[in-house]
Amino acid sequence: MTTNLTHEMPQEQRFLVLFDFDETIINENSDDAVVRALPDQQLPDWLINSYREGHYNEHMQRVLAYMAERGVSKNSIQSAVEKIAPTPGILVLLQFLQNHQHEFELAVVSDANMYFITTWLENAGVSHLFRKIFTNPASFDASGQLALLPFHSHSCQRCPDNMCKQVILRDYLAGRQRERGGGAAFQGVFYIGDGANDICPTRALGPRDTAFPRRDFPMHRLLMEIQKTEPAQFKANMVPWASGEDIVDSLKKVLEER
Repeated sequence: MTTNLTHEMPQEQRFLVLFDFDETIINENSDDAVVRALPDQQLPDWLINSYREGHYNEHMQRVLAYMAERGVSKNSIQSAVEKIAPTPGILVLLQFLQNHQHEFELAVVSDANMYFITTWLENAGVSHLFRKIFTNPASFDASGQLALLPFHSHSCQRCPDNMCKQVILRDYLAGRQRERGGGAAFQGVFYIGDGANDICPTRALGPRDTAFPRRDFPMHRLLMEIQKTEPAQFKANMVPWASGEDIVDSLKKVLEER
């Protein structure tokens, strides 16, 4: 599922900034945070153990069904999502990007879901900054259950069965190039993430682009390994970050140089 959150953005920003959501914009996994809305604030072992590698979306469908069975309301889920803390410095980064909206186009690419992401961004007052959100569809059905669906199907062997972020990135860049009338869509693409599923899109980045892995998280460790063992697979710059302010410092330098 994708959504256009605003139609007011300038059309010719020079740079594209892509954000993961869990443990990138917010400081934990939204799926874990929502489990705290359960009466006993945890999942039973049988449900935890039902997870199969590469099929997390299916697993979360079962979790949300279980939460509905236990009587967790939409209001409780909304409240749990809104209480999630932002990652340190991320609101400073978003303020910087808002101040330079004419330079940066923003999108979210996340394996969370549309309800969690839009709820959190709207509560934080930053949803208007994002031109697109690419994530798994989710909405409340007539019975009050948050129903989750996979984002798409794809043939990438590296990614979970419901989402390949590289496919999303390539399709988005191609679409924006058409909309903007030929030439490269952007002077640079910046990808901000933390997890293993953020590696695949970085393989599509070029030398004018930058991957921003959260320091000491899986994306950072895996990218350092790729730089050592498969250097030809990673052409972008890499700037690890611990706080959104680190990314602001880097983007300021980009604006000065280009």
